[in-house]
Amino acid sequence: MSHFNIGDTVETIDDVIKGVVESINGSNITMLSDDGFPLIFAAHELVLIADDIRVSNYEIAQIKREKEIPKKRKTTVQKIKERTAPKMEVDLHINQLMKNPKSIGKFEMLNLQLETAKRQLDFAISKRIQKVVFIHGVGEGVLKEELGYLFGKYDNVKFYDADYQKYGLGATEVYIMQNF
Repeated sequence: MSHFNIGDTVETIDDVIKGVVESINGSNITMLSDDGFPLIFAAHELVLIADDIRVSNYEIAQIKREKEIPKKRKTTVQKIKERTAPKMEVDLHINQLMKNPKSIGKFEMLNLQLETAKRQLDFAISKRIQKVVFIHGVGEGVLKEELGYLFGKYDNVKFYDADYQKYGLGATEVYIMQNF
């Protein structure tokens, strides 16, 4: 506990009230505020203020110089979130796979699309690419069913419908579990 004397300049801890000690009665101190009102506080509610705080021009100049020095900004490297990580896209639309799709039948088209999907999936596994999106279109759903059958043969593959907002119902996303 601080020791106060009559005439000391004090300030309250909880409020912004400043004044001079007028009288001391045990642990109660009567303070004459700067506004001229006598106020009574317990000694633990007051702090002694030094009257003669002096700051030299040199100290002021030092503080000004410190404030003028630009602070280094912290640069944060943002990690790519898994859902926004670049992924491999394979478009299985027949017009993307061959120049003249009308020259072959539907069975050959389906086999070409499935062979392309298998080749691209094997490539992604060998290159340790974690996500592949196969764009198959909506159609009658035959290619989507066959892709599901193909992906089901792989032990380290999970597959599900790709992002609806980006691909609609015409794409399947494949997640390849890698053993690192």
